[in-house]
Amino acid sequence: MQNTQKLKMGMIGGGPGSFIGAIHRSAAHLDGLIELTAGAFSSDPAKSKQAGESLMLDPTRVYESYDQMLETESKLPASERINIVSIVTPNHAHFAPAKKALELGFHVILDKPMTLDYKEAKGLYEIIYNAKTEFALTHTYTGYPMVKQAKQMVADGVIGEVRKVYVEYPQGWLWKLLETEDNKQAQWRTDPSKSGSSGCFGDIGTHAFNLAEYVSGQKVAKICADIDIKVSGRKLDDDGAVLMRFENNASGILTASQIDTGAENNLKIKIYGDKGGLEWQQEDCNTLIVRWPNEPDQIYRAGTPYLSSLAQENTRTPAGHPEGYIEAFANIYRNFARCILAKQQGQQPKQEWLDYPGAEDGIRGMAFVQHVLASAYSEMKWTPLVVEK
Repeated sequence: MQNTQKLKMGMIGGGPGSFIGAIHRSAAHLDGLIELTAGAFSSDPAKSKQAGESLMLDPTRVYESYDQMLETESKLPASERINIVSIVTPNHAHFAPAKKALELGFHVILDKPMTLDYKEAKGLYEIIYNAKTEFALTHTYTGYPMVKQAKQMVADGVIGEVRKVYVEYPQGWLWKLLETEDNKQAQWRTDPSKSGSSGCFGDIGTHAFNLAEYVSGQKVAKICADIDIKVSGRKLDDDGAVLMRFENNASGILTASQIDTGAENNLKIKIYGDKGGLEWQQEDCNTLIVRWPNEPDQIYRAGTPYLSSLAQENTRTPAGHPEGYIEAFANIYRNFARCILAKQQGQQPKQEWLDYPGAEDGIRGMAFVQHVLASAYSEMKWTPLVVEK
């Protein structure tokens, strides 16, 4: 694939005080396929201008609102206007800019979860389905090479039929009522008007759910949930667990917590089939452990030539050179950009490039949150997971 020019990106959100905006920008830039050209970085025009200056952007491409950016950019010549809109706002400000960007013909890459609530997710799903442009959702952890290796090994039947899935996402950063202090992240993530009806499960529970379905290759059919608010005075859940039953009748357990005091972000997944098992964790993200009933464990490492084409396509460095969170994020951006560029040139994208999260992942994540809440507050604990579109 011969690139004639970089894809131009405009960012919505990601201004002063946003940690995720810098992550998205680093990920987008890493492979040289995308350049940040424009932005509406804050709902406060002064802060948007400040962000644009710090990023050394053309002042005429730094906008006071996302409406102004999308409308102005859509009227520029095709060779000048942005191609991609990256949306990195809090959850309540996902639907409207994504809808407008798609309807104006821009490709959209959106931070997860998809929307504030399930109703918005269904509306956005329909818009994406009818759009002529591409859509990606940044479920970061699917971008790790060894997660992709695990997915491929399960799909190839290496561990046999999946029987059991464990996925765990422990965090400890909300161990106290941090939202009453000067902490922007804690304030919006625990505010129902900005985060939605769930805190912990809307934030990190959706990541764990997405990872379980991605690696296992199975869809969750029903759930039984127990969630709680452990920190007095908090408005949204900060801890919980979910029993899962998959379509192939495999069982699963998902735990997510933001009050595991001292814990960081060691997302873990274990999958066991009738022949063997797989284990991966973010704190040792370049390693995949394969377990057998009557043989020694095998250790697969990123950057090695024996990995699947899916894993190798998403690896940048030789073995022994660690790749981490930003590179996993960048794999989503790179695959997204490669698919856009290929289609611009009338070519069919490689199968490996098409492996990034999209609308289906987004709507299933929002359905998961809604059904977790329904199950948690119901006396009838097992709740069918029905995804309406």
